[in-house]
Amino acid sequence: MIDICKLQARLRGAGYAIGAVDGVAGAKTMTALMAAVAGRPMAPLLPLGGAAAIWLAPAGLLDTSARLANWLGQAAHETGGYRVLREIWGPTDAQRGYEGREDLGNTQPGDGKRYLGRGLFQITGRAAYRIMGGRIGMDLEAQPEMAELAPTAVRTACEFWNLRKLSALADAGADDAITHRINGGENGIDSRRRYVLRAKTLLI
Repeated sequence: MIDICKLQARLRGAGYAIGAVDGVAGAKTMTALMAAVAGRPMAPLLPLGGAAAIWLAPAGLLDTSARLANWLGQAAHETGGYRVLREIWGPTDAQRGYEGREDLGNTQPGDGKRYLGRGLFQITGRAAYRIMGGRIGMDLEAQPEMAELAPTAVRTACEFWNLRKLSALADAGADDAITHRINGGENGIDSRRRYVLRAKTLLI
């Protein structure tokens, strides 16, 4: 289990305004933790921190420090320090290639841009929006923009994590294997390692 009081004491010592050291992983504590991992102020991260305080525990991500550290670190890398919850559209050649891709479920004109990557661990393509929406009880296929809102982004990231059985890898210390399952390779692995290490420094 994570020692939340120890985490809160460290965050307060680093100057984050989390309130009392009460052992509760609430919105301020989770926001401060994300801010510390990303090296950012708390205020812009309050929506994500509030959502994390609600959804991470049911997903099992607060069961061990290794799980939480890896989830935070991987998400921080994927979003440029929790800044970008929507794929930046050029369009690039790769993005133009989304259009008409049956493997992504993009079967209707305009699907490529409509179902661009959104979230902490970006979901991409009509089929992924349909599947992920079904898992969290939201019609993301009809309202794809919902996927870039903080509460939905946290929920889909938790589902993504558990669908790929990443908690077992985190608990086994196989951090780089998590990168492979998320990315399919080692893209950004040094950045991912740095973010995960920052989180572990606070949590362990």
